[in-house]
Amino acid sequence: MTALAESVAGAGGVAPETPVRPGGRRGGAWRFGVLGLLGLYFLVPIAASVWFTVRNRGTGEFTAEHYTGIPGAEGFAESFTRSLVLAALTVLIALALMLPTVVLVNLRLPRLRTTVELLTLMPLVVPPIALVVGVRSVLAWAPDYFLDTPLAEVFFAIQEPELPWILVFVYVVLALPFVYRALDSGVRGADLRTLTEAARNLGASWPRVLLWVVLPVLRTSVLNAAFLTFALVLGEFTFANILGFETFPTWILRVSGSEPQLSVAVSVLSLVVTWMLLLLISALDRRRGTKENS
Repeated sequence: MTALAESVAGAGGVAPETPVRPGGRRGGAWRFGVLGLLGLYFLVPIAASVWFTVRNRGTGEFTAEHYTGIPGAEGFAESFTRSLVLAALTVLIALALMLPTVVLVNLRLPRLRTTVELLTLMPLVVPPIALVVGVRSVLAWAPDYFLDTPLAEVFFAIQEPELPWILVFVYVVLALPFVYRALDSGVRGADLRTLTEAARNLGASWPRVLLWVVLPVLRTSVLNAAFLTFALVLGEFTFANILGFETFPTWILRVSGSEPQLSVAVSVLSLVVTWMLLLLISALDRRRGTKENS
């Protein structure tokens, strides 16, 4: 029978058409329905928040005063600037720690990959509330224990309200899982071994290799890691609130009691800015992929 079918096909016979499953259109409608529900799940709260912020509760008229009044709101500039500085410092320290670590593990010490992965997963395993209680206990106990020593001054300095370095150190630890995986995926997708060996053979030192060879190759991965860390710091509330520091999220909570529409307007703008940054990174990634393919 097989030979007969092949001979008929070779003689110009028409091959039997693939049967169309009757449930194909139904499956497509089901997928569109699920995507539509997910879209409503995300868009309806955002639309409700925007509606809440653009209506004057007294007159019922539309107004943008809650958005235009954000820059002049009491405490906004200080808390937002503080969060930006904390985010920038966290990004720099996290990349400075993890970029050489990821490159070294992938190129020189592959047997340590499992150990490094487990260590970077620890911030996700330990509950944040347990971690912050431990940090607060240490901060309360250490200055008295190290009284009249330089370490006491260090513990006081890292709790300075204007720039709480203790939050930077904590945020670096919290960002390790995201930074490591973003960089590790980029290293695995690039032929860094050949590039680094070529640079080393030409006499480049390891710092120059990291700056002029590794960073350009891992540009998209570094941007992804920086974006994830930046978003983590700007949205982190638990540590700053329990440790008693005023950052951008804690300021929003404080203002929400007296000016709820202003606090919601700030949250909406933060979400829009985050989306814009995410779209920018995606566009840069697509542009880089187009250049490599061409």
